[in-house]
Parts: sequence; C-alpha cells; structure tokens
Amino acid sequence: MMSEELARGIVARLRAAGHQAYLVGGCVRDRLLGRTPKDFDVATDARPDRVTELFERSEQVGAHFGVVLVRENTAQVEVATFRSDVGYSDGRRPDEVHFEDGPRQDVLRRDFTVNALLLDPATNEVIDLVGGREDLDRRVIRAIGDPEARFREDHLRLIRAVRFAARLGFEIEPVTMAALRRLHGLILTVAPERVRDELTRILTEGGARRGFELLGETGLLHDLIPEVEALKGVAQPPEFHPEGDVWTHTMLLLEKLHHPTLTLAAGALLHDIGKPATFRIADRIRFDGHVEEGVRIAHDILTRLRFSSDQIEQIEALIAHHMRFKDTGKMRESTLKRFLRMENFGEHLELHRLDCLSSNGRLDTYKRVRARLEELGEEELRPAPILTGRDLIEAGYRPGPAFARILAAVEDAQLESRLQTKEEALALVRAEFSEP
Repeated sequence: MMSEELARGIVARLRAAGHQAYLVGGCVRDRLLGRTPKDFDVATDARPDRVTELFERSEQVGAHFGVVLVRENTAQVEVATFRSDVGYSDGRRPDEVHFEDGPRQDVLRRDFTVNALLLDPATNEVIDLVGGREDLDRRVIRAIGDPEARFREDHLRLIRAVRFAARLGFEIEPVTMAALRRLHGLILTVAPERVRDELTRILTEGGARRGFELLGETGLLHDLIPEVEALKGVAQPPEFHPEGDVWTHTMLLLEKLHHPTLTLAAGALLHDIGKPATFRIADRIRFDGHVEEGVRIAHDILTRLRFSSDQIEQIEALIAHHMRFKDTGKMRESTLKRFLRMENFGEHLELHRLDCLSSNGRLDTYKRVRARLEELGEEELRPAPILTGRDLIEAGYRPGPAFARILAAVEDAQLESRLQTKEEALALVRAEFSEP
C-alpha cells in the first residue's frame, strides 16, 4: 500500500467515525505544484487516544504534540490532532500545546503559508486560511503572520525557509527575508544534527546552488560554514578556471548535481575548501597543498556538523583524490588499477566530471578513465592473491613489517601482468628482498 492510499483511507475512516480530517502540509503543496509528494500527513480533530483506538497498527510518537504514526505494510502516515502552541522558551518546541476543535489555529501555528494548506481528498477542495495558494502562484516563501515571531519560535525555520525556496525555485518574500537576515544568528542555538539534516536536504533534494547562494545572502552560511563563505573572491588561474573564483566554480558544481548521494554532494561542496588557505602567486596563481589542507578543514566541518564516520571517510576520500585524475595518463598499471578499484569509485569519477564541466569543460581524461574502467573486469582489478603471508612463512620468511611491502610488490607485478604463478612470485621475492 502506498502512503497516499493509506492517507486517504485514514481520512475516510476518521470522517466515518464523526471526525474532521484533511491531508495537510507538504503533500498538498507538492500536489498543487504538480510534484509527486514524498510523504503524506493528516490533520484531524480526533485526539491521539481516539486515533490509536481506530487504527490497530498505530503508535503515539509525540503524545504531547498529538502525533500518531499509522502503518500499513510498508506505508506510514503521521496523523496529528489540530492544536495551538503556547510559548517557545527553547527556540525549538512549544512550552504548551492545546488541542483544538477546528483547523484554523492549527494552520496559524505552522511555518510558511505554502506548507499550511488543507485538502479534502473526497472532493479535492483546498482549504486555504493563510493565502498559501496565492503564494504558490507567486512562487514565494512567506512566513505565516509575523515572520520574526515564527523564526523565534523555532530557530530551525531560518534554514528551512532557504531549503524550501531552493528546492521549489521560489523567492523568499521580502518581509520574511528581512526577518531572516536580522535573526540569522539564532541558527547557532540549533543542535548540529538538526542543521546537518537541513543542509543535507539542500544538497540532495535539488536547487543546491540556489540554496547555498541564499545561505550566503542571509548570513546563515557565515554562521554555519564560514569556511565555505571564504571561497568567495579567491581568484584562480584563468587558463585552468575561466569561470572565475573558487566560489563561482563550486556553485557551478552544485548546479550540476542531479539527485546525488550526500557524500558526492558534500564532496562537490568541499573539494576545493583548502584553496583559500593555500592561495599564493608565483609564476601564476597556485594552491600548493590545497588537497591536504582541504581534507583537514573538511574533517573539522563534518565533525562539527555530526556527520557519521562513514560519511566523513568517503567525503574526505573524494577531496583527497580529486586531483589524481590528471596523473592517470602516466600512472603505472598497478597504481591505476588500485585507483580504479577504490571504494565508491563511481563518486570519484562523477566528481571529476563535474569538476571539469565547471572549469575548462574538457572531458578527455574523464572519458579515458571511464573507458579503461569499463574495459577492465573485476578479476583484473581485484585478482585473487598469488602469494599470501602463509606462503612467505613456508618459504622461510619471518613474519614482520616487511611482509606488507613484499606482498604489495608481488601484487604490483601481478596487476602489471609480470607474473602469473606462485613460483614466479617467490622468484621475484627472492630477487628483490633479502633471503629468509
């Protein structure tokens, strides 16, 4: 069962039981925009206990806030009781929640007008109490009521305004934008994990370039990732980067992202993060050591924003290896094969393609590497070892640090097709390393 089917069924059952019920929020907005909604939410006057009574597979996930999760097979829908909120002492959650008998107060507590529309799924009638349909037509993100009050209630709304504007291709309404610029510093009170999740969605849901430009315009980028803001105005050698400074180059990469993984998108954002610190002018503009510095800075950013260790490892790898493509034409065969068999190499290759398209536009190296990758099978990239540590012990070698060097040398020769048998491998070992 799909979420939409489940949501419609929930509304029908609630109404049959004598309750008001509507689809609400993003699913209504996306449907009116001709987009496919990801999630479906239901708002009702039924209290949480009543909802769980009516739906066997349900649980209260936010009893204080009147939220019940209803499941059917793999689909799930949040059902929330109409409510009004009183006070937001912590800039995140209401101090008090009052359940309401109708939708008006429930709508007025929400963040932006385009997210506060109700839909009667039986008649497809849209109930708009705050001018959300007009704002959809005008393509603007506007806070409900006083924008300063809305941002002070939940500080995460500051970055959510940017995310919705970027994802939908909307402008932020001027009064809302002015409040955002005044209050942007409140974002520093938000838990890093919540900020990370919003940044992740900006990077991966579409409109990443617009999102980061808006983060810059509002002051949020300076608050959250000043290292990225530092890319602005850092000149690059025009013979390699006719597009302009490092910021412009990075924004062009973000613009070309198409449903990326988080790690690829973050790699695109941070691949040149080390350039401001390593800028110098010699025979031309140079960024000596920018890769190593970039890995260090990226580690600080990603750790600060509480990315997982696996995500950090892959993003750092993308930064660490993004300049190696220029050397692939002169790599030894063993070095090239090791490069091509790196974990998630497809992301490395795609970052290189975006990097080229966002600078000189030449894809010769990308095409050569891709062709070589397609030509080589898994067996050629990761052949079964000809020689093992046990073989070395049986040949009389004593286990120790040298084993790693010996086995690496044997694998080099194997990857370069200089040996095919264990006997040839042992002969190479005896020739190149001291006798056991």
